[in-house]
Amino acid sequence: MPQYLLRRFIAAIPVMFLVSLMSFAVIWLVPGDPASSFLDASATQEQIARIRQELGLNQPLWQQMLHWYGRVLTGDLGQSILLHRSVGEALLERLPVTLSLAALALVLAAVLGISAGIFAAMHRGGIADRTVMTASLLGLSVPDFWLGLVMIVVFAVGLGWLPSGGFVPITESVVGWMRTMTLPALTLALVQTGFIARMTRSAMLDVLHQDFIRTADAKGLKHGFVVLRHGLPNAMLPILTVLGIIAGSLLGGAVVVEQVFSLPGVGRLIIGAIMSRDFPVIQGGLLFLAAIYVVINLMVDLLYAVVDPRVRL
Repeated sequence: MPQYLLRRFIAAIPVMFLVSLMSFAVIWLVPGDPASSFLDASATQEQIARIRQELGLNQPLWQQMLHWYGRVLTGDLGQSILLHRSVGEALLERLPVTLSLAALALVLAAVLGISAGIFAAMHRGGIADRTVMTASLLGLSVPDFWLGLVMIVVFAVGLGWLPSGGFVPITESVVGWMRTMTLPALTLALVQTGFIARMTRSAMLDVLHQDFIRTADAKGLKHGFVVLRHGLPNAMLPILTVLGIIAGSLLGGAVVVEQVFSLPGVGRLIIGAIMSRDFPVIQGGLLFLAAIYVVINLMVDLLYAVVDPRVRL
């Protein structure tokens, strides 16, 4: 197992290098002078020169790159020009909101999707199967921002059951946290549930037609017990793959959903930085989210090895 984890960790290093290179290049993808684009048209030459110095744009490109990697390797993501504080501190302050949103959405999507996929596989070809597959296709076709707006109109404005925005930390009130996180988490989860349901159904159908399932059924065990005890564990490998991909997608989707529901997470911080062209926050935020995505994939690889020891070979 340690050798397997070491191989996966080494394989992640080139990915992080490419992501960090793209994050560094963000500042050069803006048309025109990055320092001028940060200021308005009435900015003086002294103000532009000050921004260029703060961003290090007055140095040769290779020096800027070395400086960038030197800071990143020591955990320094720079200073926000707009917030006048460390980018790392600003990201860490917003991280609990984004992670709790993505984690809650992943749990909801996994429970709903796997349950629906198993149910559809056990009723293959029937009305229940077609209903689940149609609903999952509908979920896959709906953009998360549109679903979020529908949630606000129906459950916040129309029924008044839940707030349309804001955030209450779980340390202050568990009930308040659940009330502010339910609609955003459901918005993220329902879009991904269809994907999980379809993959679970396909994986379960492959397993349910194997001999060991028929043998277990022939012994007189209840079919539901056979499906959950023997079928689901053997179908988990492709499902874990999907969950790993979805975990990364949820981080990306959280960027939009946080904006729709006014949640003070990392995504909303990055969007605010894009609107105000606060390049250090944009660069640090992109690298930060990419690092989380890589860590999630490493955790999924670890689960692979636990579920199926053949993966370690």
